[in-house]
Amino acid sequence: MKNVLEQYPVSEKAPERAISASGKTIDELTLDEVLSERIGPEDIRISADVLQLQAQIARAAGREGLARNFERSAELVAVPQDVILETYEMLRPGRLDDPAPLSARAEMLRREYGAHAIADFIDEAVAVYRNRRLFRRRY
Repeated sequence: MKNVLEQYPVSEKAPERAISASGKTIDELTLDEVLSERIGPEDIRISADVLQLQAQIARAAGREGLARNFERSAELVAVPQDVILETYEMLRPGRLDDPAPLSARAEMLRREYGAHAIADFIDEAVAVYRNRRLFRRRY
């Protein structure tokens, strides 16, 4: 097996590992397949495994913050888009006057999707927002 840094960029150096959310390889994602309508939205979505690989590459390159972002992104692959967008809106300063909904959202993400790193990130945001007094409904 290649050193993890030698797999970057994955699509060129380790295309067998560049698998979409639906399980298609990068070689299967061709213009002909798109034009024949055999490629759908799931076929072009990145998989959690590829995001975890990107995290390993980032960490091996000494980019810890980027690695954590990839790991959180990998957790979000399983979360429905509407839940992600609602959570994003809740995290915007001035949108909530009470931290309880954000704390409840963090628990829901842990319980229903196993998104522990994302939930921890939200818990950190709650603490920062409290400290900076950002729980004031302004919008």
